[in-house]
Amino acid sequence: MQKILKWLTPLIAAGVAIFIIFFLVSINSNEVFLDPIAVQAEIKKSPKKQEKTWLNHFSQSERKGYSYPVNEVYVKINLKEKITKTITYKLNANLKDPYQLFCLKEELKNHKLKYYLNKNNMNVDLVIYSQNVDKLKNLVNKLKNYKITAKIKPYREDY
Repeated sequence: MQKILKWLTPLIAAGVAIFIIFFLVSINSNEVFLDPIAVQAEIKKSPKKQEKTWLNHFSQSERKGYSYPVNEVYVKINLKEKITKTITYKLNANLKDPYQLFCLKEELKNHKLKYYLNKNNMNVDLVIYSQNVDKLKNLVNKLKNYKITAKIKPYREDY
C-alpha cells in the first residue's frame, strides 16, 4: 500500500500541474496584442452613434405579460378620515438583577402586551402599546410580587 502511495502522490501532482498549464494556455491563447496608438486613431475616426442603454431596452420590452419592477410607488390616502389619538404608555422599572428582567418579560407575555424594551445600566424603560389602564395597573401589582418597583406614565415622544 505504501509503494502505491509513494508513486501515486507525484503522479497526481504532475497531473494537476499539466491541467493548470493547459488551462492557462487555453485562456491566454485568444489574447491579441494591438498597438495602442493605432487603437486610439481608430476610435477617433469612428462617428458617434446614439447610445442605447440596457435600461431603455428593458423599459420597452413586454413579453408574455411580464413587466420589469420599478422603483416608483404610488400611494392613495383618504385624508377625510378622522385620526383618533391613541395613548401609548411608558413603564419605568428599576431592576436589580437579570432575573427581575426575566420576570418582567414573562409577566408581559402573560398579560399579552406588546412592548419596546430600552435598557441602559440598571434602568429599564418599556414603551407599552396598550390603551387599557386597568390591565397596566394589574401588571404593576404583579411586579410587586417580584420586588420590582414600576411606574406607568403616558409616553410622549418629542420631535
